[in-house]
Amino acid sequence: MTVDRTPLVLVCGPRGPLEAVTTSLAEPGTAVVHHDLSGVEAGVVTRRTTRVDADGQARVRDVALGVAGCCVDCMLRMDLLPLLRTLADDAAVRRIVVRLDPLLEAEALCWAIENTVVTGMVGRVDAPAGHDVRIEAVVGCVDAASFLGDATGDEPMSAYDDRTVAQVTVGNARHADVLVVADTAPDRWTAARLTAVLARLAPRAATTWIAVNETPADLLAAVPASSRRGAVDDAHAPLLDGAPPLTEDCGVQLLEISDRRPFHPGRLHEAVDVLLDDVVHARGRLWVATQPDAVLWLESAGGGLRIAAAGRWLAAMDAPEYDDVSVARRAMAALGWDDEYGDRAQSLVVLLAGADPEHVHRVLTDALLTDAELADPGSWTTWEDPFGQYHEDPCETDEPRASTTESTLPRNTGKARE
Repeated sequence: MTVDRTPLVLVCGPRGPLEAVTTSLAEPGTAVVHHDLSGVEAGVVTRRTTRVDADGQARVRDVALGVAGCCVDCMLRMDLLPLLRTLADDAAVRRIVVRLDPLLEAEALCWAIENTVVTGMVGRVDAPAGHDVRIEAVVGCVDAASFLGDATGDEPMSAYDDRTVAQVTVGNARHADVLVVADTAPDRWTAARLTAVLARLAPRAATTWIAVNETPADLLAAVPASSRRGAVDDAHAPLLDGAPPLTEDCGVQLLEISDRRPFHPGRLHEAVDVLLDDVVHARGRLWVATQPDAVLWLESAGGGLRIAAAGRWLAAMDAPEYDDVSVARRAMAALGWDDEYGDRAQSLVVLLAGADPEHVHRVLTDALLTDAELADPGSWTTWEDPFGQYHEDPCETDEPRASTTESTLPRNTGKARE
């Protein structure tokens, strides 16, 4: 990794505040890159590169990119990542700003910048874009009037995209280092509820409220020292990182669920429906009795939920596999190691926005094994398991749609509000 890398700022969120924030960052010596996906269904993406010279003059160049036979995610990897490396090599470019189309997720792009190797650039070593740029900040834009409805809904992004609006809305806010909130809230109660949600969803982010059409100033000075700056959590990272408030505020609160008992697969499959209403976000690690070696990762946003494979429990690993695990994960597991179950446990955090915490807790804990079931482990593997690797959830009746983003985890099963 080179020492002197060009600072990179990613800006994501709805178009209104997105434009104001991008304008505020377009200082002399900045290159602003934006891929317009409004014509993607017709097979066309327009890439606009704006270079702001030392005298403040902006030079704009538009390039039409065909995406026929190629998903948007692949196109961005083939076009944006090499472009970042090229711009970083230009001495006149002191900072790069990438304005993400509202269809895109900052977390997926951050992962690609650090991990996707760019090959075939003349005179350059094969390396990720992170070899030449460093993520200075992710700025998340929020529209106060629409955020809560988007974050708790189940509308799909489009007919060709299997993600939901909630998934993108929640994900971009959660991954931000600075949140810029356009104060379009219809009343102060809505604004107060939104404040409570953001404090628990993105506790490491600084939050700035702006009036409609206001251009914010000094955003990068607000980036906290503890911010993630593009770092992507894995499934074994702390779930309450950033010390979010654990008390209730405006009907908004975090609910923790932890237990040593495994889940019954059938009852869990029914119980997770409780996470689809009046819940902004849920995430955590699950132990299902029928899969004693496997860590399952649950993540929800609004009315959509996914459960994915996330590796193996430490207690199921042989010595060589265990030695490859990070020291941080081993240390955390050692703090709660159980003589019988090892590190196997339930660890789930749910961000409620109106749902009854006692009801949610009761429904989920009722899906854990009973004392009688726990005493008969020989029967566990005989139970039907809807979370198997090749499972197609019966709750999904439509044909799968092509996604415009690449998940950092394989998504094996999904549920949506019916």
